[in-house]
Amino acid sequence: MKILDFISKALKMKTEEMRDLFKDGRQAMRMNYYPPCPQPEKVIGLTPHSGSVDLTILLQINEVEGLQIRKDGMWVPVKPLPETFVVNIGDILECQTYLFPRIVTNGAYRSIEHRAVVKSRKERLSIATAYSPGYDEEMGPAPSMVTPQTPALFRRIRVAEYFKGLFARKLDGKSYRDAMRIQNQSQDS
Repeated sequence: MKILDFISKALKMKTEEMRDLFKDGRQAMRMNYYPPCPQPEKVIGLTPHSGSVDLTILLQINEVEGLQIRKDGMWVPVKPLPETFVVNIGDILECQTYLFPRIVTNGAYRSIEHRAVVKSRKERLSIATAYSPGYDEEMGPAPSMVTPQTPALFRRIRVAEYFKGLFARKLDGKSYRDAMRIQNQSQDS
C-alpha cells in the first residue's frame, strides 16, 4: 500500500481512490525456476506479456540475468542487482489510475512488456509477488485523473470480469490491455 500511496502522490491523484480500490486486494506469490538449457534460443522461459495485475515485485534470487523488458521495439536485459527488487506496474494500475500513456495517467506510467529467457549454463531463480484489487471492486480510470484534457481512455469493469476475460485469452504482449480501451485504439508500442 505504501508503494501505491507514493504512486498516487506522484500522479496528484486522490490517495483514497487508490486505497479504496485495493483495500480488499489480493496478493499472489510465485517462485520461478529456469533450468540451464544447452540451446536457450529454442526455449521460451516466459512468453512476452505485460503484467495483468496492479503491481509485481520481483526478486532475482541468484542474480542470473534473464528478465528482459521491451523498450523501443528491442529486448533489453534487466541486470540483477544484489538485494534489489524490480517493481513492475501492471495493466490494472495503468487502467485504473491513468498511469499508462493512454490508460490511467495518459503517459505518466506504463505497464511494461517483459519476458524471461533461459541461459545455457546457469539456472535462474526468482520470486514474484503480485498485488491486485479485490474481485468485487470496479476498476477504470480514477475519477480524479479524468478531465476534459485527459478524457477516460479505458472502460470501467468489475475486477472479477476483467480476470475472467484475461484468463480466457492467451499470453500475448499487451493485447488484453488494448481490448480495454474505450475506442480500442492501439496508441503505444
